[in-house]
Amino acid sequence: MSGPDRRVVALGIARLADSFGNALLIVALPLYVASDRVGGRTLGLSVAVLAGVVLAAFGVFDAVIQPVAGRLSDRLGRRRAFVLAGLVVLCVTDLAFLATDSYLGLFAARAVQGLGVGCTVTASVALINEYSTPDTRGMHFGVFNALRLVGFGLGPVVAGLLVARGPYDLLGHAIGGFALSFDVAAAAAALGLVVVLALVRDPVSTSAAAAKDLGFAVTDGTGGLDPVFALGVATLVLALGIAFFAAIEPAINARLDQSAAAFGAQFAAFVTTFVCTQPIAGRLSDRYGRKRFVVAGLLVAAPALLLQGFVAGPWGLGVLRALQGVGAAMAFGPALALAGDYASGGNDAATLSVLTMAFGLGAGIGPVVAGPLTAYGFTAPFVVTAALSALAALVVQTQVPDDGAAG
Repeated sequence: MSGPDRRVVALGIARLADSFGNALLIVALPLYVASDRVGGRTLGLSVAVLAGVVLAAFGVFDAVIQPVAGRLSDRLGRRRAFVLAGLVVLCVTDLAFLATDSYLGLFAARAVQGLGVGCTVTASVALINEYSTPDTRGMHFGVFNALRLVGFGLGPVVAGLLVARGPYDLLGHAIGGFALSFDVAAAAAALGLVVVLALVRDPVSTSAAAAKDLGFAVTDGTGGLDPVFALGVATLVLALGIAFFAAIEPAINARLDQSAAAFGAQFAAFVTTFVCTQPIAGRLSDRYGRKRFVVAGLLVAAPALLLQGFVAGPWGLGVLRALQGVGAAMAFGPALALAGDYASGGNDAATLSVLTMAFGLGAGIGPVVAGPLTAYGFTAPFVVTAALSALAALVVQTQVPDDGAAG
């Protein structure tokens, strides 16, 4: 099997750039909100809650726009334009943060940013699907998702360094840590924009086949779930299991008597194994079937999540996080590829937006429910997400036909 299509790598680099910028902002924005640079009406909310609302605006608007953007790009047959427009929005809103001194302004900028990234994501995965054949689809989505996670892993590290070590003297001009963080995020988006402009084109077949049936179904008409919807459920569960972890960092550190650096290493363990496993799982799923990888990945993630709630030391948690990363990688890329197998007639973006929207919703819901679940005990969020992972494996196994039935 040959290597990945360079256009897929280009889209992956663009996704790396926007993920890097978003992850950078996840660290920088709460500190910016808490600084004396920002004020305005709080509606009785604490600074911590306001920071959470600003961050959550991205996920909510990102998830809301994805089905709409997917259908529209199918209708117009113009994927590249949506990718470019989203990256332009991302670049401009990154720069807008520093010019905003109110909580409402930050919320609005973050919401617009979510709309832009939502347009980029749906069009990108549709392009990857169209660039792929059944023999390369898993590999291509694996490479794309691995690059995305590289950006997501680097962003928080860079943000922490930039904010902590500011202000800086650049060519005789003083620039603060926040300003440089927002500038770096904008520069990353601009880099992605240049790469897409240079290397990505819409396939000739896109506009010719675009959009006859743009809807997606919840059921299959025979009493079962629609296969793509079932894969969306699995994707949402995967995202929940990933996203809740960071929200309970203080409780984890207190329980294991560990430092923030140890928590960072455990977070990195997941990202590392996810990035390394994605391309391999994608290639193997092309050869041996996608459904079995989705099911197996969920079943690997389930016990890894469960045991994290009972582990006694930092090293053990790190190993289990690494194992969860393997399971998530085995499931996520092949699930996208399998959904891509079901896309036909120019509805690639609308079909794949079911999964990308589900991942965004899971990533948004995870941190919100983690805190309330810990009220029932430290182990509660781990037990719940492990049970959901096992249930999702059952859903995929029973509701998604074997690979040969797709397409």
